Amino acid sequence: MPPLHILLGLLLLLNPPPCCSSAAANGDKLTAGQALAVGSKLVSRNGKFALGFFQPAAAAGSISKSSHSWYLGIWFNKIPVFTTVWVANREEPIIHHNLNLTQLKITSDGNLVIVGDLSYLSRSTLQYGVKSQKNKPRAALLLNTGNLALTSQHTMLWQSFDYPTDLLLPTAKFGRNKITGFSHQLISKKSLIDPGVGSYNIELQDTNGFILKRRNNPSMVYWRYASSTISSLNLLPVLKSLLDLDPRTKGLVDDVNYVDNNQEEYYMYTLRDESSPSAFVLLDISGQIKLNLWSQASKSWQTIYAQPDNPCDPPATCGPFTICSSKPNQSCDCMENFSQKSPYDWEFDDRTGGCIRNTLLHWTHERNTTSSTDIFHPTSQVQYPYNSQSILNTTTQRKCEEACLGSCSCTAYSYNNRRCSVWNGELLNVILAEGIDNTAEHVLYLRLAAKYFLPSLRKNKRKPNLRVVTAASIIGFGLLMFTLLLLIWRNKFKRRSLLSISYDNQGSAGGIIAFRYTDLVHATKNFSEKLGGGGFGCVYKGLLSDSKTSVAVKRLDVAHQAGEK
Repeated sequence: MPPLHILLGLLLLLNPPPCCSSAAANGDKLTAGQALAVGSKLVSRNGKFALGFFQPAAAAGSISKSSHSWYLGIWFNKIPVFTTVWVANREEPIIHHNLNLTQLKITSDGNLVIVGDLSYLSRSTLQYGVKSQKNKPRAALLLNTGNLALTSQHTMLWQSFDYPTDLLLPTAKFGRNKITGFSHQLISKKSLIDPGVGSYNIELQDTNGFILKRRNNPSMVYWRYASSTISSLNLLPVLKSLLDLDPRTKGLVDDVNYVDNNQEEYYMYTLRDESSPSAFVLLDISGQIKLNLWSQASKSWQTIYAQPDNPCDPPATCGPFTICSSKPNQSCDCMENFSQKSPYDWEFDDRTGGCIRNTLLHWTHERNTTSSTDIFHPTSQVQYPYNSQSILNTTTQRKCEEACLGSCSCTAYSYNNRRCSVWNGELLNVILAEGIDNTAEHVLYLRLAAKYFLPSLRKNKRKPNLRVVTAASIIGFGLLMFTLLLLIWRNKFKRRSLLSISYDNQGSAGGIIAFRYTDLVHATKNFSEKLGGGGFGCVYKGLLSDSKTSVAVKRLDVAHQAGEK
């Protein structure tokens, strides 16, 4: 069976377009002799869906990015958030610069093809197509359901619903053909700006039922549902009741059908009518199956239901050397002394690269013996990664640690109930397990370079705690204001008491006392009682603050040239 991206009836030709011109396609139909070029689109009769060439674009925080690649796909036409529902060439993007030569058309032999200067494409794309039936006109029709169908005299020869990408629209079958062995499957996309084949897929298999698994290495099944007539008869009413309990989905789904006969087995759901809010089942980038519903109030897609319920359950959803936390929302963080391999990819939900070391490990190999100065950092309250190896004859934690240090590929170990487990290579699926006590039985010892633990290095690498910095700033500002007020009050007090303090010190020290002008004004009652005149000024009577000592105060007056008695 060909890969999903090689669609039956969608050929990517290597030859340039013919010299003769083609009429532009319009409406919801593309017929022989017409062409759909970049910038044009087909629109379903109800206006809900559009087909054309597009460039993926997304915004993450302050970053807005458009892909350099072009794709042929179908999207919601009336929803302001650009959302594709099907992509034809997700593994063979159009990357050439001469887009004017790229067209979708029906060839003379009745095949639906993309033509243009596509010399970069592999020859494998020419292997699959609809068998030609001469003298029978064909047309490509975009239906109101979002299904692209290739028809000939009211007979459907091929449809996009048989080759879904990462989501399932209402009225589309999801199941398998018992005769041919063909199976529908959803495959997640790589990132928000790359609709290519991602890490997870789900399909209905012969005896295993629904299988949700990780495609990339390591490949593993992490969710399954045993499909049968009995189990489906029990599940479907419950599922519909759950949807009716939610005000957002009450009355939305008209029916959920399960069909199992001699030819095929499939599930299909339908909405009550075309005026119902847009909804679809999605296999998300994270590996979760989600039921998404368009909210007109918030102008966004809302997730009504997700499976698995824990977003950290899909294997390696955060990538290698990361810790996944599901509360309150999913978050992925790098392990100690690791940083994001590609922060740009992380911004657009592509975490397959995970995190990489900031400081390389140190080890030497001499005479068939490996030695290392590396140190282990305890990481508590986590669910252990998978693919562990047990080390026998290790009766103590110290021996378990030495066994890990003796291998240059060992990256972590745990010692639990006298059992030593080690991990080699990348650490995947480390999950923060809330509720586990911080004991040695639930600790993962992560191998790090010894020089990372140097105080100067750790000081530079340690990330500041925002709460601590904020609290310290507030406390520092408060202390500064308190000190300033204290100095103002102290200065004012000293001014009031300076006269008395100075006089008391005169008796004990016998020196010359300096008075402030304001103190002299207060002692002489603003120079109101004149005693006489002297050289360069008048002399006034004053009384110090102890109310016992009388003084004579001469006030300098440069206008006086001689004394007066």
